[in-house]
Amino acid sequence: MSQLRMVWTVARAILTRPRLWGTALVQARRFAPDRWWRTAPFLPLPDRDLAGFRSETQYGDQAAMVTAEDLVVWLEWCRQERNRT
Repeated sequence: MSQLRMVWTVARAILTRPRLWGTALVQARRFAPDRWWRTAPFLPLPDRDLAGFRSETQYGDQAAMVTAEDLVVWLEWCRQERNRT
């Protein structure tokens, strides 16, 4: 999975949903590796192994790319869970 394609998918999915911006930032921070700013492309991208594992467990293929719809559903779930506590 191309990490830059993943960034584009994430951006497209949440740009028109301001209520998810905060949740997306929290989740991006949780998935970003430590000291991400020291490695090119200098973006808080998740580790390739983690992204591959997540893709394989959700779609059955490490190379599968998350869909915008699935991402929005997951972020909505994260938002609801955070608000429940």
